Amino acid sequence: MTQHNHFDHDFVEDSNTSKNPEFSQIVAKRMSRRTMLKGGTGLTAAAFFGTLPLVGCGSDNDSNTGSTGNGTSPAVPATGDLKTPKQLNFTAVAHYTGNEMVVADGYNAEAILHVGTPFMSGIEDWKDNREQTGESFQYRMGDNHDGMWFFGKNGEKYDPKSSNNALLVMNHEYTNETINPAGPFSTPNPDTTAPAIFKNIRKATDVRRECYAHGVSVVEMKRRANGIGYEMVKDSKFNKRYTSASEIKISGPAAGSDMLKTKYDPTGTKTRGINNQCGAGLSPWGTYLTTEENFLNVFARGADKAIISAKEDSSRVRYGLPENGTGGGYRWHTPAKADEKFTDEFARWNSAATGASALEDYRNAFNTFGYIVEIDPFNQSAMAVKRTALGRFAHENCAYAPVVEGKPVVMYMGDDARGEYIYKFVSDAKWSNADIGGGLKAGDKYLDKGTLYVAVFKDDGTGEWKALTHGQGALTNANAKYAFADQADVLIHARLAGDALGATKMDRPEWVSVSPVTGEVYVTLTNNSNRTPTKHGMNAANPRNYAGDKGNRNGHIIRWAEKNNDHTATSFNWDIYLFAAPNDLTAENLSGLNANNDLSSPDGLYFDPRGVLWIQTDDGAYTSRTNCMLLAALPGKVNDGKEVTTSAGIKTRVGMQANEQNIKRFFVGPKGCEVTGITLTPDFKTLFINIQHPGEDQPGVTWGAIAGGTTPRSATVMITKKDGGVILGEPLK
Repeated sequence: MTQHNHFDHDFVEDSNTSKNPEFSQIVAKRMSRRTMLKGGTGLTAAAFFGTLPLVGCGSDNDSNTGSTGNGTSPAVPATGDLKTPKQLNFTAVAHYTGNEMVVADGYNAEAILHVGTPFMSGIEDWKDNREQTGESFQYRMGDNHDGMWFFGKNGEKYDPKSSNNALLVMNHEYTNETINPAGPFSTPNPDTTAPAIFKNIRKATDVRRECYAHGVSVVEMKRRANGIGYEMVKDSKFNKRYTSASEIKISGPAAGSDMLKTKYDPTGTKTRGINNQCGAGLSPWGTYLTTEENFLNVFARGADKAIISAKEDSSRVRYGLPENGTGGGYRWHTPAKADEKFTDEFARWNSAATGASALEDYRNAFNTFGYIVEIDPFNQSAMAVKRTALGRFAHENCAYAPVVEGKPVVMYMGDDARGEYIYKFVSDAKWSNADIGGGLKAGDKYLDKGTLYVAVFKDDGTGEWKALTHGQGALTNANAKYAFADQADVLIHARLAGDALGATKMDRPEWVSVSPVTGEVYVTLTNNSNRTPTKHGMNAANPRNYAGDKGNRNGHIIRWAEKNNDHTATSFNWDIYLFAAPNDLTAENLSGLNANNDLSSPDGLYFDPRGVLWIQTDDGAYTSRTNCMLLAALPGKVNDGKEVTTSAGIKTRVGMQANEQNIKRFFVGPKGCEVTGITLTPDFKTLFINIQHPGEDQPGVTWGAIAGGTTPRSATVMITKKDGGVILGEPLK
């Protein structure tokens, strides 16, 4: 997601100036068609439990691979009915604009693990409106909880069937002003002759606090004595933080590239920090895959066009960092000017060329961010690993397709920025169930070698995957617009490679999830208020432009079926599963939503093993009527709907019409929040979600504050059934 923050509340990157086709243009050309997907209808959800997808984030403000038996991951729940529900048997939660949270009748929702909660002894409890030392956040829950995963634990090892004991691993996407209560974030630089990017400066202690509040938390959880819900195991040896100050390994085809070498690491195989962690989840072998999304926000770039090459300049601009740019405005680079002894600690966030070579400055530090990062939560001594083979861009999330013995592992990803692309990665290595529990060595095997593809959505409802392989097609050192030197160059600048291959410009591709029933892939396109005739070409992003020429204000969800249901295929069929819209916005309510299931800005997306699709929202276009929410849905298949014409006069196909048996509102969060992050225990009895930035721009909201306090705090919400039963299951007898 693009974070809401004090620096630039409405900041959403828009760096794609290529002439590649807009998705709205493709929808406009699309012919009426009804190509039904063949095969796959008899596959059980149990056969696809290995598809447990990663979850992630975004902001409104703007042959059959599913074979059963030993061909799939054996990560099957210990208990619970894996049959897909035929209908949703709960009463929908109504629209709600209050300061608390509301969950469906028969359920409890409890907030735990708030920002600043210590998970080690000797660290003081969170104090309202008081500075917590930056270093202490190495032992506290970070800020703005996001994607997460529940790793079943048996003894000291990963056990996908275990629900009694686990490691809960979660992302912390960005920081709010509330963790720096002592004063303003930046002040005017008394040195009026300072370069433009140092016009405003920040305190070293405040920057450190934010660096340590970013990243990932690992906390051990155990089931409560009453059997319902969980509590943190304080002082567990597994409790750990990965932050923007942690040393991180770089692996894959780009490791060692000259474009990754810095003053800190002249080998190009290490960097410091992971940033802006958004979506995350499980790998097929049982590690945590987190994403670096809006890493642009923490970087600046001073004046250096006279030093670097035109090619280097163009690559930085394509990733949103022009000369004298300050990204999203965090200004982590500025304490270097206030106190020279901190130069290396903070100067690394300034990607300007200042030395005689890249080994004397941090011009390449920017290139070491924007990757899928792998963490083994059961190995406390191991560094996290940035997997360069999966490309560099604003990774929203990463979801893997059903794994099959003897076939490649396939990962799907979206680049969450306006007009960016959808990608997939196909490993060279063939899947083996023997690698479950193999940790980072399994990651080396499956994530360091393979082919990265980018999606082209065609006007006839089909699509094509184009390989990002150096030397093929336009990806050569003779390319007129950007000369690709080698495969490392292609992967580090995947956006430029997508431009060259004619990839389809989408409206902020966010979370990806794969259906365990059909094997089809779903992606939320949260919105794009910049999709106007003068800004992004055709009227509507896929395919709407409305609300006072504000583009696609409410977003939608696209889906596709790979050819022959083979996830390694290079072609697919697609349709639009769901158009989000207020129920009374008649011309745009193309999915037939009503007051019990309408939504805006779909963001989080997660198929549970039974085939229930959970949809989360991060919205600013409909919040006068309802806060952000979580819905449960039972989708059908590609092309199970009809042809429609939008208010912009564009024809397309929409999926099966919504009703209260196939989509319904399950939860509504507090005012000003985003509902994000989701994971379900193997026994289906506890659903974890996260509440991010509660009370944002809403004075008086105190959700998540300590007793007697006034500062709202992000937190994890633990949802359980009052009778102790299965989430969305029938009542216990």
